[in-house]
Amino acid sequence: MRFIAITAVCTLTLGVAPLFAQTPAAQPPAAAAPQGVPTQAPFPAGAKVGFVNLQYIASATADGRAATAKVNALAQKKQQEGADKAKKLQDNQQKLQTTGGVMSDAARTQLEKEVERQQVEGQRFEQDAQSELNELQQQLQQEFQAKLMPILVDLAKEKGLQALFSGGDSGIIWIEPGIDLTPEAVKRMDAAKAPAAAQK
Repeated sequence: MRFIAITAVCTLTLGVAPLFAQTPAAQPPAAAAPQGVPTQAPFPAGAKVGFVNLQYIASATADGRAATAKVNALAQKKQQEGADKAKKLQDNQQKLQTTGGVMSDAARTQLEKEVERQQVEGQRFEQDAQSELNELQQQLQQEFQAKLMPILVDLAKEKGLQALFSGGDSGIIWIEPGIDLTPEAVKRMDAAKAPAAAQK
């Protein structure tokens, strides 16, 4: 029986900038498909190993781009919510600074408590939002890997490979172009998605 070793699919980067920063940065748009999938070079006769670029597959396939768009959409939503909360906190802090001296003790104390509450709420919101974003990324990565792995296994078996490596994780310096099966994997993954979309 032929032994097929496929390296564990690494964490696919469904790219998104850090959720919160001192100054909210403009969120990058969802990753666009790379300009044309590279042509598959002829597979060398007798080759027993191959490799794929998992990051490229994630960015070049329809499923990968859709997942990235979902992550970016959630990040943008949470960034906007965080910015709104920060603005309300800033307004109250400014009000306390400029008019706190002329307020009654009760009014000033109430505003100070409100500022403190908003600060705590803001910190919790950031933590919860980052956790929600991480959970979505993990869920989408697992779903993506569940679709990709059978395709890679079939491809490795068809080529009679003994091993299929993740190019980004294997420290490759040079390879025979024909054993790069990334274009074929992208093609097959998108082809598998097309019938499913047609049935909807």
